[in-house]
Amino acid sequence: MEYDYVIVGAGSAGCVLANRLSADPGVSVALVEAGGRDDKLEIRMPAGFAKLFKTAYDWNYTTAKQPEMSGRELYWPRGRVIGGSSSINAQMWVRGHRLDYDQWAVPGWSYEEVLPYFKRAERRAGSNRGGVYGEAGPLYVSELRSPNITTAAFLRACAELGLHRLDELNGPSNEGYSPTPVNQNRGRRWSAADAYLRPALKRSNLTVITGATVDRVVFDGTRATGIEHSGGAQIRARREVILAAGAIGSPHLLMRSGVGAADELRDAGVALVRDLPEVGKNLQDHLSSGVFVQCRQPVTLTKAESIGNLLRYIVLRSGMLTTNVGEAVAFVRTSPREPAPDIELIFAPGPFIDHGLTPPTGHGLTVGVILLQPESRGRVGLNGRDVVIDPAYLSREADVRRLVAGLKTARQIFATAAMKPYAGGPMPPYQGQESDDELAQWVRERGETLYHPVGTCRMGTDEESVVDPELRVRGVEGLRVVDVSIMPTPNRGHTHAPAIMIGEKGADLILAPGGGRERP
Repeated sequence: MEYDYVIVGAGSAGCVLANRLSADPGVSVALVEAGGRDDKLEIRMPAGFAKLFKTAYDWNYTTAKQPEMSGRELYWPRGRVIGGSSSINAQMWVRGHRLDYDQWAVPGWSYEEVLPYFKRAERRAGSNRGGVYGEAGPLYVSELRSPNITTAAFLRACAELGLHRLDELNGPSNEGYSPTPVNQNRGRRWSAADAYLRPALKRSNLTVITGATVDRVVFDGTRATGIEHSGGAQIRARREVILAAGAIGSPHLLMRSGVGAADELRDAGVALVRDLPEVGKNLQDHLSSGVFVQCRQPVTLTKAESIGNLLRYIVLRSGMLTTNVGEAVAFVRTSPREPAPDIELIFAPGPFIDHGLTPPTGHGLTVGVILLQPESRGRVGLNGRDVVIDPAYLSREADVRRLVAGLKTARQIFATAAMKPYAGGPMPPYQGQESDDELAQWVRERGETLYHPVGTCRMGTDEESVVDPELRVRGVEGLRVVDVSIMPTPNRGHTHAPAIMIGEKGADLILAPGGGRERP
C-alpha cells in the first residue's frame, strides 16, 4: 500500500491532520491507529472516562520507580483508541496563558501566531465574551450541562479568597477562576474524532487503519519512506511520514526506528539511522496532588451512577452523568515573583481518588492541586525495544515547594464560609495534613499524574532540538512529529487544546508550497 501521507496515531493531533490533509482530493492519506473504534458508551458519556482506564482503550503505561515519590511506580493512562486521549480524558478545554507560547521563543509559535489556530478549531456553544473563542470550528467548547450545586459554592469560595473571576477562561491570561469549558455537545463528549475524523471519513482519499501497532519507521538511507506495523506489513509514503503518537509514542517510535542517542540505541540493539541525542529527553508532566474532605450533604457525584441518573442521561442528555468531574478551576500564583500562574486548582464535586479507580466510601469533595511549570526533567527511553518512562518527579526542590503552597490554598478554599454548608472533615486517604513537611510527604506518597506529558521531541531553532520550527525531524527527510511531544515546555493549562492547535498549524506547514515534497 502506498499513500502520499502516512499519519501514525489517531489521537488529537492525528485526527486534525487526517481531516486537513485529506481536504485536498489530489492527495491520499493513511491514518494508522493501534487501538480500535470509539463506540463504547463510557466514551460518549462524559462521566464515564475513569471506567476506560486500564482497559483495552488505554495504553496502561507505568513509570519507572520514582525516588522522590516514595519509590513508587505511577500509572499513566493514554488513549489507545480512535480519538486517542481525547476519547478518554476529562474534556477540559484550557489553552493556558500567553506566556506559555511566548516563552518557547520559536519563530512562528508565539501566542499571537498560534491564537488563530485555536480559534480555527473552536465552535463556542454559549457565551463568548470579548470574542475569545472561535465560532465556526469543528470542536465544540461549551459550558457544563448540569453542574453540581457544590461547584457554585467553590466559585463563591474563590471570590471570598479575593481571586479574580474570569469572564472567559481562555483569554490571554488565565489567572483567576471559572467554570471549566468542556468539549461536549448536548451533554455528550465531543472528541477529536467527532470533530475532525468522522466528517472526513466520507472522502475516498482517506484510509483509516485500526488495530495496527506501528513497529518502526522505514528508511531509505536517511529518508523516511513508510512505516512497518504489527505482522510485518509495510505502508509506504510518497511524501511524508508524520508521527502523531504523543509524548510517549512518538519518541519511542523514533528510537525503535534508529533515530536517537547513538549509545542508547546501540545498547538497545537498534541500528542507527541518525544520532539525535535529545530524542526522549526533556520529559515534563503536570504532577497532581489534592485535598479530600467529607461532604455534609448527599449531593455529590458519589451516587451519579444510579438508575435514575442513567435514564436521565440516556433520555435527556442531562444530569450528573454529563459531568467531566473537574467542574471548575482556579489558576493562582504561589508567589508574587511568579510571572504567571504556577498552580491550578481543580474542583471535583466528589472524591476523585486514585484516578477514580477507587470507589468512594461516601460523599466527599476534592480540590486537586496541579504543578503547572515543573522544573524537573525526565526522559522516555528504551529497555530493549520496550519503552521506559521516567518523569523524574520532584527531582527539583522548587516543585515540592510550589505544590505545598498549592495544597495550603486548597485547604483555605474548604475553610471559607461559602464551603461551610458542604465541607466537613478530612476524607481518607487524606488525614488533614497541615505542616509543610506533612504536606510534602503527602505529595510524595499520593501524588499522581494529571495526564499531560510533553517535551520529548522538543522543537527549537538550535541544532540539538529534535524538530525544527516546521516540525521536521532534524537530520532526516520526509519525517515530521506533530503532537505535544514537540512542546519545549508545558502550557499552564491542559494539553488537549495545544495538541489540536499543533495539529492545525502542522497541517498548514505540511501543505505550504514545498512543505510536503514527494520522494524523488
